[in-house]
Amino acid sequence: MSHTFTIRLTDELLNWLKETSRATGIPMGKLVRDQLESAKASSGKQKFLRHLGAIKGPPDLSTRKGFSKG
Repeated sequence: MSHTFTIRLTDELLNWLKETSRATGIPMGKLVRDQLESAKASSGKQKFLRHLGAIKGPPDLSTRKGFSKG
């Protein structure tokens, strides 16, 4: 591993990173790499979210004829 990437962190993120590193004993760089690997692994697995709000109709099936609560 020989690539370096520089980013600017908010104070909140930096504090979280330092606290987590101190509590777990895991170096900050490894924590960041692990989070990036996790994001990479999960990308594209939630494609159904692109349909959110695209379906038209009653928000509750109980309002449709034949599905009344009574």
